Amino acid sequence: MISGADLIGIELAGQVDTFGGASGEEKARQFGTSGYAIRAFKPAVNPDRRIVP
Repeated sequence: MISGADLIGIELAGQVDTFGGASGEEKARQFGTSGYAIRAFKPAVNPDRRIVP
């Protein structure tokens, strides 16, 4: 899904407790629900739709 967005330099950052303190936190823990931050860059594109390094 991410690779189809024409992003470069894709990095998966650390795990994030997305439900900490939320009303559904207990249920989320039962399912092992976590979130991950994703870092990436969208390169500049010239009018010919070619990626500019």
